[in-house]
Amino acid sequence: MAAPTGSAVLPPDRPGSPSSVIVSFAGSFLREIGGAIAVSDLIRCLAAAGVAEPAVRQALSRLKARGFLDPDRVDGRAGYRLTAAGLADLNSGDRRIFHRPSTSEADGWVLAVFSVPESERAQRHRLRSELSWLGFGTVAAGVWAAPRHLAEPTRQVLAAADLDHYVTWFQAHHLSPIQVGQWWDLPALRDQYEQFLRQHSSDLAVPDEELTDEQAFAHYLRVIDSWRVFPRIDPGLPATLLPPDWPAAQAWSTFASLHDRWAQRGLAHVWAVVAG
Repeated sequence: MAAPTGSAVLPPDRPGSPSSVIVSFAGSFLREIGGAIAVSDLIRCLAAAGVAEPAVRQALSRLKARGFLDPDRVDGRAGYRLTAAGLADLNSGDRRIFHRPSTSEADGWVLAVFSVPESERAQRHRLRSELSWLGFGTVAAGVWAAPRHLAEPTRQVLAAADLDHYVTWFQAHHLSPIQVGQWWDLPALRDQYEQFLRQHSSDLAVPDEELTDEQAFAHYLRVIDSWRVFPRIDPGLPATLLPPDWPAAQAWSTFASLHDRWAQRGLAHVWAVVAG
Protein backbone atom coordinates (compact mmCIF):
# COMPACT_ATOMS: atom_id res chain seq x y z
CA MET A 1 0.00 0.00 0.00
CA ALA A 2 1.38 3.38 -0.91
CA ALA A 3 1.97 5.60 2.05
CA PRO A 4 0.21 8.76 3.03
CA THR A 5 2.42 11.78 2.85
CA GLY A 6 3.42 12.92 6.31
CA SER A 7 1.41 10.35 8.26
CA ALA A 8 1.52 6.74 9.29
CA VAL A 9 -1.03 4.07 8.55
CA LEU A 10 -3.77 4.11 11.19
CA PRO A 11 -4.95 0.65 12.25
CA PRO A 12 -8.65 0.55 11.39
CA ASP A 13 -11.28 0.50 14.12
CA ARG A 14 -13.38 -2.60 14.53
CA PRO A 15 -15.62 -2.97 11.45
CA GLY A 16 -19.14 -1.87 12.30
CA SER A 17 -18.05 0.55 15.02
CA PRO A 18 -19.20 4.16 14.54
CA SER A 19 -15.65 5.41 13.93
CA SER A 20 -15.03 2.69 11.36
CA VAL A 21 -18.31 3.44 9.57
CA ILE A 22 -17.45 7.16 9.39
CA VAL A 23 -14.02 6.40 7.93
CA SER A 24 -15.69 4.11 5.38
CA PHE A 25 -18.19 6.89 4.59
CA ALA A 26 -15.30 9.33 4.16
CA GLY A 27 -13.46 7.03 1.79
CA SER A 28 -16.50 6.15 -0.29
CA PHE A 29 -18.50 9.39 -0.31
CA LEU A 30 -17.02 12.35 1.56
CA ARG A 31 -14.17 12.86 -0.91
CA GLU A 32 -16.69 12.76 -3.75
CA ILE A 33 -18.70 15.67 -2.33
CA GLY A 34 -15.71 17.92 -1.67
CA GLY A 35 -14.27 16.55 1.57
CA ALA A 36 -16.61 18.29 4.02
CA ILE A 37 -20.11 17.67 5.37
CA ALA A 38 -22.44 19.24 7.92
CA VAL A 39 -22.86 17.16 11.06
CA SER A 40 -26.64 17.14 10.61
CA ASP A 41 -26.30 15.73 7.09
CA LEU A 42 -23.84 13.06 8.25
CA ILE A 43 -26.21 12.05 11.05
CA ARG A 44 -29.05 11.72 8.55
CA CYS A 45 -26.92 9.61 6.20
CA LEU A 46 -25.62 7.27 8.88
CA ALA A 47 -29.06 6.78 10.43
CA ALA A 48 -29.89 4.69 7.35
CA ALA A 49 -26.99 2.41 8.29
CA GLY A 50 -28.17 2.08 11.88
CA VAL A 51 -25.70 4.47 13.55
CA ALA A 52 -27.44 6.64 16.16
CA GLU A 53 -26.79 10.37 16.54
CA PRO A 54 -24.94 10.18 19.92
CA ALA A 55 -22.60 7.53 18.51
CA VAL A 56 -21.92 9.67 15.43
CA ARG A 57 -21.02 12.69 17.54
CA GLN A 58 -18.77 10.68 19.84
CA ALA A 59 -16.99 9.07 16.89
CA LEU A 60 -16.47 12.47 15.24
CA SER A 61 -14.71 13.70 18.37
CA ARG A 62 -12.49 10.64 18.36
CA LEU A 63 -11.57 11.07 14.69
CA LYS A 64 -10.84 14.74 15.31
CA ALA A 65 -8.44 13.77 18.11
CA ARG A 66 -6.71 11.31 15.77
CA GLY A 67 -6.16 14.03 13.19
CA PHE A 68 -8.45 12.42 10.61
CA LEU A 69 -11.07 15.22 10.62
CA ASP A 70 -11.10 18.93 11.46
CA PRO A 71 -14.14 21.01 12.48
CA ASP A 72 -15.41 23.28 9.72
CA ARG A 73 -18.45 25.34 8.74
CA VAL A 74 -20.47 23.89 5.88
CA ASP A 75 -23.15 26.19 4.45
CA GLY A 76 -23.20 28.01 7.76
CA ARG A 77 -23.66 24.82 9.79
CA ALA A 78 -21.33 22.92 12.10
CA GLY A 79 -19.47 20.29 10.16
CA TYR A 80 -16.21 18.45 9.58
CA ARG A 81 -13.63 18.34 6.83
CA LEU A 82 -11.01 15.72 6.01
CA THR A 83 -7.52 16.70 7.10
CA ALA A 84 -4.58 16.38 4.73
CA ALA A 85 -3.42 13.33 6.71
CA GLY A 86 -6.88 11.78 6.61
CA LEU A 87 -7.15 12.33 2.86
CA ALA A 88 -3.69 10.87 2.29
CA ASP A 89 -4.56 7.79 4.32
CA LEU A 90 -7.73 7.22 2.30
CA ASN A 91 -5.98 7.78 -1.02
CA SER A 92 -3.25 5.31 -0.14
CA GLY A 93 -5.79 2.72 0.91
CA ASP A 94 -7.60 2.94 -2.43
CA ARG A 95 -4.73 1.32 -4.24
CA ARG A 96 -5.19 -1.88 -2.28
CA ILE A 97 -8.90 -1.82 -1.41
CA PHE A 98 -10.01 -1.61 -5.04
CA HIS A 99 -7.17 -3.48 -6.74
CA ARG A 100 -6.54 -7.06 -5.72
CA PRO A 101 -2.79 -7.75 -5.59
CA SER A 102 -1.56 -10.42 -7.97
CA THR A 103 1.70 -11.95 -6.80
CA SER A 104 3.70 -15.04 -7.67
CA GLU A 105 6.58 -16.80 -5.98
CA ALA A 106 8.89 -15.44 -8.69
CA ASP A 107 8.22 -11.88 -7.52
CA GLY A 108 10.32 -12.52 -4.42
CA TRP A 109 10.11 -11.31 -0.86
CA VAL A 110 11.39 -8.57 1.41
CA LEU A 111 12.64 -8.92 4.97
CA ALA A 112 12.47 -6.01 7.41
CA VAL A 113 14.99 -6.49 10.22
CA PHE A 114 14.91 -3.98 13.04
CA SER A 115 16.53 -3.31 16.37
CA VAL A 116 15.08 -0.75 18.77
CA PRO A 117 16.79 0.13 22.08
CA GLU A 118 14.95 -0.89 25.23
CA SER A 119 14.78 2.78 26.19
CA GLU A 120 12.58 3.33 23.10
CA ARG A 121 10.17 0.46 23.60
CA ALA A 122 7.21 2.65 22.58
CA GLN A 123 8.81 3.06 19.16
CA ARG A 124 9.29 -0.71 18.98
CA HIS A 125 5.57 -1.20 19.59
CA ARG A 126 4.71 1.39 16.91
CA LEU A 127 7.01 -0.29 14.43
CA ARG A 128 5.52 -3.72 15.05
CA SER A 129 2.02 -2.29 14.71
CA GLU A 130 2.84 -0.56 11.43
CA LEU A 131 4.35 -3.71 9.90
CA SER A 132 1.47 -5.85 11.11
CA TRP A 133 -1.15 -3.54 9.60
CA LEU A 134 0.80 -3.42 6.35
CA GLY A 135 0.48 -7.19 5.98
CA PHE A 136 3.93 -8.35 7.13
CA GLY A 137 4.34 -11.78 8.70
CA THR A 138 6.45 -12.42 11.79
CA VAL A 139 9.58 -14.50 11.12
CA ALA A 140 11.25 -13.98 14.52
CA ALA A 141 11.72 -11.20 17.04
CA GLY A 142 12.69 -8.16 14.99
CA VAL A 143 12.38 -9.96 11.63
CA TRP A 144 9.29 -9.50 9.43
CA ALA A 145 8.55 -10.67 5.88
CA ALA A 146 6.22 -9.65 3.04
CA PRO A 147 5.86 -10.01 -0.72
CA ARG A 148 8.36 -7.72 -2.45
CA HIS A 149 5.70 -5.41 -3.87
CA LEU A 150 5.13 -4.06 -0.35
CA ALA A 151 8.76 -3.01 0.15
CA GLU A 152 8.75 0.53 -1.25
CA PRO A 153 5.29 1.50 0.04
CA THR A 154 6.30 0.27 3.49
CA ARG A 155 9.54 2.27 3.42
CA GLN A 156 7.48 5.38 2.67
CA VAL A 157 5.04 4.69 5.50
CA LEU A 158 7.84 4.10 8.01
CA ALA A 159 9.66 7.24 6.86
CA ALA A 160 6.48 9.27 7.36
CA ALA A 161 6.24 7.84 10.89
CA ASP A 162 9.96 8.50 11.56
CA LEU A 163 10.56 4.79 12.07
CA ASP A 164 12.60 3.95 8.97
CA HIS A 165 15.99 4.46 10.61
CA TYR A 166 15.44 1.40 12.81
CA VAL A 167 15.03 -0.97 9.85
CA THR A 168 17.48 -2.79 7.58
CA TRP A 169 16.03 -4.35 4.44
CA PHE A 170 16.92 -7.64 2.75
CA GLN A 171 15.58 -9.48 -0.26
CA ALA A 172 14.62 -13.15 -0.31
CA HIS A 173 13.81 -15.36 -3.28
CA HIS A 174 12.00 -18.39 -1.91
CA LEU A 175 9.52 -19.27 0.81
CA SER A 176 7.79 -22.58 1.38
CA PRO A 177 4.11 -23.14 2.25
CA ILE A 178 5.29 -24.23 5.69
CA GLN A 179 7.03 -20.90 6.28
CA VAL A 180 4.00 -18.97 5.07
CA GLY A 181 1.81 -20.94 7.47
CA GLN A 182 4.19 -20.20 10.35
CA TRP A 183 4.77 -16.51 9.67
CA TRP A 184 1.21 -15.42 8.84
CA ASP A 185 -1.87 -16.31 10.89
CA LEU A 186 -3.71 -17.99 8.02
CA PRO A 187 -6.49 -19.56 10.18
CA ALA A 188 -7.44 -16.13 11.56
CA LEU A 189 -7.34 -14.59 8.09
CA ARG A 190 -9.47 -17.42 6.70
CA ASP A 191 -12.02 -16.88 9.49
CA GLN A 192 -12.33 -13.21 8.58
CA TYR A 193 -12.80 -13.93 4.88
CA GLU A 194 -15.42 -16.57 5.65
CA GLN A 195 -17.21 -14.18 7.99
CA PHE A 196 -17.30 -11.58 5.21
CA LEU A 197 -18.80 -14.16 2.84
CA ARG A 198 -21.39 -15.23 5.43
CA GLN A 199 -22.43 -11.62 5.92
CA HIS A 200 -22.50 -10.46 2.31
CA SER A 201 -22.83 -13.36 -0.15
CA SER A 202 -26.62 -13.18 0.23
CA ASP A 203 -26.48 -9.53 -0.89
CA LEU A 204 -25.68 -10.77 -4.39
CA ALA A 205 -29.25 -12.09 -4.64
CA VAL A 206 -30.90 -8.79 -3.67
CA PRO A 207 -32.64 -7.36 -6.79
CA ASP A 208 -31.42 -3.83 -7.41
CA GLU A 209 -34.86 -2.67 -8.52
CA GLU A 210 -36.22 -3.46 -5.05
CA LEU A 211 -33.81 -1.05 -3.36
CA THR A 212 -34.11 2.70 -3.00
CA ASP A 213 -30.90 4.72 -3.27
CA GLU A 214 -30.97 5.10 0.49
CA GLN A 215 -31.13 1.35 0.96
CA ALA A 216 -28.36 0.81 -1.60
CA PHE A 217 -26.28 3.35 0.35
CA ALA A 218 -26.84 1.50 3.64
CA HIS A 219 -26.05 -1.89 2.09
CA TYR A 220 -22.89 -0.61 0.41
CA LEU A 221 -21.61 1.19 3.50
CA ARG A 222 -21.81 -2.04 5.47
CA VAL A 223 -20.03 -3.93 2.68
CA ILE A 224 -17.14 -1.47 2.31
CA ASP A 225 -16.78 -1.18 6.08
CA SER A 226 -16.40 -4.96 6.35
CA TRP A 227 -14.05 -5.17 3.37
CA ARG A 228 -11.55 -2.36 3.85
CA VAL A 229 -9.67 -4.14 6.66
CA PHE A 230 -8.50 -6.96 4.38
CA PRO A 231 -5.93 -5.06 2.31
CA ARG A 232 -4.19 -4.13 5.56
CA ILE A 233 -3.96 -7.65 6.93
CA ASP A 234 -3.66 -9.74 3.75
CA PRO A 235 -0.50 -8.95 1.75
CA GLY A 236 -1.69 -10.91 -1.30
CA LEU A 237 0.37 -14.04 -0.80
CA PRO A 238 0.99 -16.20 -3.91
CA ALA A 239 -1.82 -18.68 -4.49
CA THR A 240 0.69 -21.51 -4.89
CA LEU A 241 1.67 -21.14 -1.22
CA LEU A 242 -1.90 -21.10 0.11
CA PRO A 243 -4.43 -23.89 0.70
CA PRO A 244 -6.35 -24.81 -2.48
CA ASP A 245 -9.69 -23.75 -0.94
CA TRP A 246 -8.40 -20.32 0.13
CA PRO A 247 -11.46 -17.98 0.22
CA ALA A 248 -9.82 -14.68 -0.77
CA ALA A 249 -10.76 -14.87 -4.47
CA GLN A 250 -14.43 -15.55 -3.73
CA ALA A 251 -14.51 -12.73 -1.17
CA TRP A 252 -12.89 -10.33 -3.64
CA SER A 253 -15.38 -11.27 -6.36
CA THR A 254 -18.29 -10.69 -3.96
CA PHE A 255 -16.97 -7.30 -2.90
CA ALA A 256 -16.22 -6.17 -6.47
CA SER A 257 -19.70 -7.12 -7.65
CA LEU A 258 -21.45 -5.29 -4.81
CA HIS A 259 -19.20 -2.26 -5.27
CA ASP A 260 -20.10 -2.06 -8.94
CA ARG A 261 -23.81 -2.32 -8.17
CA TRP A 262 -24.22 -0.02 -5.19
CA ALA A 263 -21.41 2.52 -4.88
CA GLN A 264 -22.82 5.05 -7.35
CA ARG A 265 -26.37 4.66 -6.07
CA GLY A 266 -25.06 5.27 -2.57
CA LEU A 267 -23.32 8.42 -3.75
CA ALA A 268 -26.55 9.61 -5.38
CA HIS A 269 -28.26 9.29 -2.01
CA VAL A 270 -25.54 11.28 -0.24
CA TRP A 271 -25.77 14.05 -2.84
CA ALA A 272 -29.54 14.12 -2.33
CA VAL A 273 -29.13 14.51 1.43
CA VAL A 274 -26.51 17.26 1.09
CA ALA A 275 -28.52 19.13 -1.55
CA GLY A 276 -31.71 18.80 0.45
